[in-house]
Amino acid sequence: MSGDKAGQAAPVLPGEPPSLFTGRRWFIPSALLYELDPDTERGGRPRRTARDWAVDFCCFLLAVLVGMIAVEALVKNPHVPQGLAVVDQVIGALACATVWLRRRWPLGLAAALTPVTFVSDTAGGACMIALFTLAVHRPFRYVAWVGGANLALVPLFYWVRPDGDIRYLVSVVFAVLLTVAIVGWGMFVRAKRQLLVSLRDRARRAETEARLRAEQAQRLAREAIAREMHDVLAHRLTLLSVHAGALEFRPDAPAAETARAAGVIRESAHEALQDLREIIGVLRAGEPDDTGRPLPTLGALDTLVAESRQAGMKVSLDQRAGDPAAVPSSVGRTAYRVAQEGLTNARKHAPGTEVTVSVTGAPGDGLTVSVHNPAPEGDVPPVPGSGQGLIGLTERATLAGGRLEHGHTPEGGFEVRAWLPWG
Repeated sequence: MSGDKAGQAAPVLPGEPPSLFTGRRWFIPSALLYELDPDTERGGRPRRTARDWAVDFCCFLLAVLVGMIAVEALVKNPHVPQGLAVVDQVIGALACATVWLRRRWPLGLAAALTPVTFVSDTAGGACMIALFTLAVHRPFRYVAWVGGANLALVPLFYWVRPDGDIRYLVSVVFAVLLTVAIVGWGMFVRAKRQLLVSLRDRARRAETEARLRAEQAQRLAREAIAREMHDVLAHRLTLLSVHAGALEFRPDAPAAETARAAGVIRESAHEALQDLREIIGVLRAGEPDDTGRPLPTLGALDTLVAESRQAGMKVSLDQRAGDPAAVPSSVGRTAYRVAQEGLTNARKHAPGTEVTVSVTGAPGDGLTVSVHNPAPEGDVPPVPGSGQGLIGLTERATLAGGRLEHGHTPEGGFEVRAWLPWG
């Protein structure tokens, strides 16, 4: 990696997770850096860091040092001819030079140096480094084959070329233990790097899951606010529409009736503005305003029916649920919204019909809310609507642990029925 980038973190693009390293990237092995932070190198083979160059240089010096020690023992060995000793040294020098390729071809280099060490004492250091590199960078199955071949050649090597100063059995045991130690060390380094990679993957998954949970929470909050706006404003605006339509089609109405309708319009507009102000306050502050009006529950159902009657609707209320104050607030609020949406739909799609609102239930049996209207007489002008209110009601009832059903009755009317848990 070039010097101007080795100590700096890569820029973080919008929407991407931040980089793991903010400095001292030169101290991380290039292979590990590439796995932990793939954006550092896009395509191709990861380039050596400053640490890699230092480690490779030390490995090269170690291979040369082991080769020089082997040369001294080779010269003193009476079993090795002079010509073979020269060839051994040349092969050892070439093997030491190949140490610089160990990161690029770890498997190929280790496999190639295995037979080389059988004919060259001075290539032993390079072979051990190549075997260590193979254990660090490749899976165990490759290490088992190459390491097994090295171990199998050890007794044969010392049988063909015995050491004059050390007994055969001692030489074989030492070489086997050294090979096993080098392979074990390399596998330990590989396991440690894999642990770091797995921890980084877990951290990234945790960040992604946290971001998704936050987005889901925001989406659910927006849906809840949108549902509340629809439930509240649709009822108020429908009242406005009814009274405004009465004034439009009856310009000769008595002054008292006109004043009453105007008062209802003014009051409904005021209530709608207050509801809208509370919802906007929730959007701005992120939490309900404690100074605002309390959310309506089942106890406010009488007021809702009275408002609908003032708008000219024929509404009958059948309240058989005992004390409304005993109903849990969340259940009562959902029941109120069901009745409100049912009355709003009946006002829009079946004007002039008598609507029946029924509330029954007891603790342990649940609360049932039903809004029913018969089929309207004559043609009803089409009213635009997307059905989002009923969809929102169904979701609201499901979130409360209940269920909601709606549809046409056999007589041609329409009914909305919800069951909510109570107790």
